[in-house]
Order: sequence, then C-alpha cells, then structure tokens
Amino acid sequence: MSERVMPGRADGLITLGAADALWVDLTADSAVPTASGAFTCSPAHAQVGYVLLGSHVVTTVRASGGRWSVPEVEVRRAAAELNAVGMDRQDLVRIGPFRVAPSQERNEETPLRWRQRITGELRELGGPERAARGEVGRPYHLAGIDWRQILVERTRDGTQRTWWLPRAVVRLLDATEHAETQWVHAVRTRQASAAATEPPIRPRQARDADDRQTTSPEGPTASLRLYNGELEGQLYSVLSRKPGTSRRMAGWACAVCRTAPAAVLDHCHEHGYVRAPVCQSCNTQERPDHLYSNDIRVANRYTRLFHTDTDHWLRHWHRCTGCRARTTLPLPHLAAWTAHIACRSLRPTHRAPRGREPCGVLRVSWTGSQNAPRSCLLTVAVDFCPSGEHRVLARVPYREAAERFGVWLAETAPAVAAAAGPDRVDDLPAQFRPVIADTSGEGLALF
Repeated sequence: MSERVMPGRADGLITLGAADALWVDLTADSAVPTASGAFTCSPAHAQVGYVLLGSHVVTTVRASGGRWSVPEVEVRRAAAELNAVGMDRQDLVRIGPFRVAPSQERNEETPLRWRQRITGELRELGGPERAARGEVGRPYHLAGIDWRQILVERTRDGTQRTWWLPRAVVRLLDATEHAETQWVHAVRTRQASAAATEPPIRPRQARDADDRQTTSPEGPTASLRLYNGELEGQLYSVLSRKPGTSRRMAGWACAVCRTAPAAVLDHCHEHGYVRAPVCQSCNTQERPDHLYSNDIRVANRYTRLFHTDTDHWLRHWHRCTGCRARTTLPLPHLAAWTAHIACRSLRPTHRAPRGREPCGVLRVSWTGSQNAPRSCLLTVAVDFCPSGEHRVLARVPYREAAERFGVWLAETAPAVAAAAGPDRVDDLPAQFRPVIADTSGEGLALF
C-alpha cells in the first residue's frame, strides 16, 4: 500500500514511496505517459543525491531515521512542467537502431544516455514485443516516463526494424540529459570548492550539514545561452576539427526551437558552411527522407518546414553563406519545396469520408546535380495512389525551380529574402562545392 501524502506538507519532505504515489496521481492526465516507481525502480537511484522527473532534477535528502526523502514541492513542480508538455503521436523521430553510432552519442558524457539505454533494452529483450510485456524487475522508465507506451516500431523493406518516439518526448529527454549534466557539474564544483577551503577533518554535524547543502534544491544550474551567429561563415570541415568545439556547442540552446539543448552542429553539405547548433529533434525534422541518393519522399513534416514554421527554417537554412548569397536551398530541400509548394495545385485528390484528400505520397527525384544546373531536372510524381496509378505531375528544370523559390521567398519571408542575393558574396568560393558525403551514420544526414 502506498503511503498517504499529507495535504499540509507541501513544503516538507516526503518518503520515496509517497513521492511515487504523488507523481502518478499528479500526472494521470498528462499527454506524456508516466510510470510508477519513478523514485524506487531502476534507473532511479536516490542515493546519488537526485532523481529525474521529466526534465526536472529532484534532489534527495537523507531524513531522520536514515530514510531517503524528497521535497514534495519539487515533485509537484516537476509534475506541473510535464503536464504542460503537448504531444503529437504522429510527429515521430527515429531513435534507432543506426548502422554506426553517431559521433555525438559516442562522445556523450551525460549519465543518462537515454537513446543508448532504450536501444540496449530493446535488443536485450528481443524487441518491442517482449519489452511491452513489462517484465517484473526490469527497468522500464526514463525520468519517470513510460517510453514503452509510446514507442513505435517500423519495418523497412521487410528486413530492418526501426524504433521511433514522438518528437515532444525526444526533446523532453534531451532536456533531461542537459539538466542532469548541469546539476552534477554544479554539485562537483561546490564539493571541490568546499574541499579546497575547509580543513580535512570536520565534526560529524558539519559534514551532515554540507551533505544536505549539496543536495539542496536551490543549487545553481547553468542556463543555456541563445545562439547569435557566432559561427556564421565558418567551414564545418575546419571547425569540427578544432579542440573544444563539442564542449562549446553543448552550452547553446537549439538555434531553431530555442528550448532544447544543442546536440549537433548543423551545416550545409553543398557549400560546406556551418549553419548553427541544433538539437537532435530539429536535426531530424529537417532531414530529407531519402529513398536513394537522388530521390526523396515529401513527408508530412514539410508542412511545418514550408508552412507553419516557415520563417524559422528559412532563416536557419540561409545561415549558410552559399545558400544565402545564391538565394536558394540545398538541392534535396529545393526539390522538396518544388513538390510541396510549386506543384501543390497539380496533385490530384480522391474522395474520403471527410471530403477529398490528396492522392498518395509525393516523391521527387532529380538527374544531375546543382553543380551542373543546366542539365539538372526535377521530376515530381505520386506514389501509392489509391487507384493504383503512379503518375508524373511535373518535370521542372533546376534553374526554373530556383527562380520560383526566389519569388516565393520574397513573398513569404521578405526579411529573409532581403538579406539574400547575388551581392552577398563575402568570402564565398568562386566554384560550387561538391556535395559532402555524410559519414555521421544512417538517419543523421544533414543536407
């Protein structure tokens, strides 16, 4: 039986069992499913001084009688933050498995490493089928979140299984790792400072007081700083080799969503310039869904890229000096824009229970490359037509697509268009750069 939480103790300490019951009760209506045992089941470990709830760090204190307790106000605050998170179960981000572990995950020093933990559990248990059973005694939550309830499995070509989570949860867990890293760093800094200033031998009462101060919920945490173009105009091939680049990037907030901590350094593969530090979620959202090297599907996320969040993404893509000077986009994105915007009126529709729906799935391919614009041709087609048809909607030369984009940009985002143009060629190479091959692992290509 769970312990009862007394209503008059909101600012006091409660036991871990009472905190478990309170967490489940407060988050019962949250869009993000939560798990029982957030304080007492693995991977939670109260003896290390803290427990993670969502993206909130809740400190633990050894109370009278030697039992570990937590401040009830912190549990309530973490629940309120989680309840405010909205989640679209259709907006998914791939979390694994990848053929090659991304470099940013191999070098990751945060204790949680949630992607590796999920991938390891699913492989050990034999996939989501056994994982969904919730075997007794096995760890199943991350930061109090029951990720198995929202895990999606997909199969590519009937061979390789992939695992996906809603974008909101990916951002939440990324923020959790950042908060945990900052909390641990702050505690270690205080401990090192105390060891340097205090005598080596102290009374027991002083040591206990210091332990309580170490896990105080009022401890300072470093905040993320906004990106203000500090890396603009720098080449990724040069910057990525500089020592300390990863450490410097970790202190920034994502330059697109400005909420999650930056995890990767986004750059243009056509011109080689750094765009900005971004989080894994935004990095995945902008990645074209390649079928082949010159063929992509126009996924639903392009509605956000070219409609709801257009201004943010256009500003981000034009952080590349080459794209901004030529008032264009990288070829895969320009191809997706051509299919999604320029050829939208050509897409047929079919009857549906709620009116008419667009036919099938858009696909765009191209011959040649941006290095030879005269011979580059974009072909927009429809796949998976309900009538069994596979029709070609349009064939658009690369130069015509680029001109259409320039006109659309001036109408849609005039501020972005005003900052672009052929006169903005400071330090721009005279020749086009070749497309840079992606070596960061499957699913993390940046174009």
